[in-house]
This record gives sequence, C-alpha cells and structure tokens, in this order.
Amino acid sequence: MSELIAESARSDAASGSGLGDFSRSELFDRTFQEGMELVEDTAAYLDGDGRRESKLLSRSAALAYAAESMKLTTRLMQVASWLLVQRAVREGDMAAEAAGEARYRLAERRIESAPSHAELPIALVEYLVRSEKLYDRVLYLDQRMYGDGGGAAAPNPVQSQIDRLAAAFTA
Repeated sequence: MSELIAESARSDAASGSGLGDFSRSELFDRTFQEGMELVEDTAAYLDGDGRRESKLLSRSAALAYAAESMKLTTRLMQVASWLLVQRAVREGDMAAEAAGEARYRLAERRIESAPSHAELPIALVEYLVRSEKLYDRVLYLDQRMYGDGGGAAAPNPVQSQIDRLAAAFTA
C-alpha cells in the first residue's frame, strides 16, 4: 500500500496536479468505503450485541468496556471526518490546500497497550484492532499528502517498519 501512496504522490508532484488527485483515486474509494463500513458495523455492534454483552460483564470489566468503546468511537469519528473532508475535496466543495489545515488533519496516535481488561468481549477487541489499523493507514495517507506539519520531528524508523508490516498484513 505504501508503494501505491508513494507512487501517487510522485505522480501528483510530477504532473503538478496537486493534492486533490488522491480524493479521485481508487485507493481513496477503497479507504472511504472501508472506513464508512467500519463506522456502521461498529455502531450496530455497540447498539446491539455489544450493549447486551456489556450487561453481562463484571463491574470492572463494564467500566473498561465503556472506556474502550469511547476510544473506539472517537477514533472512528476522527477517521470518518478526515475521509469526509477528502470527499469534499473530490466534489469540489473544498480546496485541497484547505483540507491540509491543522484542524482537518489527524493527530499522531499514541501507541496503546492491549485492551484494558481481560474480560472484554472479543468482538469489541476486534473492532478496536480494526479501527487502530485503519487510523494508522489514514494517518499515513494524511502525512504523505500534507506533510508532518513543518517543524515535526524526524520520522521514527521503528514506527515506519511497524507501519510497513501492518500495511503488508492488511492488504
């Protein structure tokens, strides 16, 4: 995947066509569809099976469930927002340069440990993992398209290797 993104960025730079081309790419279409499907699936789970499963948990596990589900929904809403901004660029409702403003960018995700409680339902854990992978891929796209914000620190070589491995296993 990173090769596709890098090629797209080189192509944009060579042609002078700019950042808006990504929003018209097949990669964007696939990422947008995956992101929106994950948002819908997660919402259905949290409102249905997840709600029922959470009622069966111990008090401490239920508290962990609430915390993890908030992290999950926040992460997905950030990704959905970014994807919708890119779609606005695609449809001509927003300039690509405006989409690069800090308020529309994704923040670097803190590397999180395993879910906070061993009793959490496996379905919730799976949604957490899927959302983290999607967030990391979209963050990578954001950084490739708009840069790291000027004075950002040099890229972490270990994280870049982790990103490459994650991309290889999610493709």
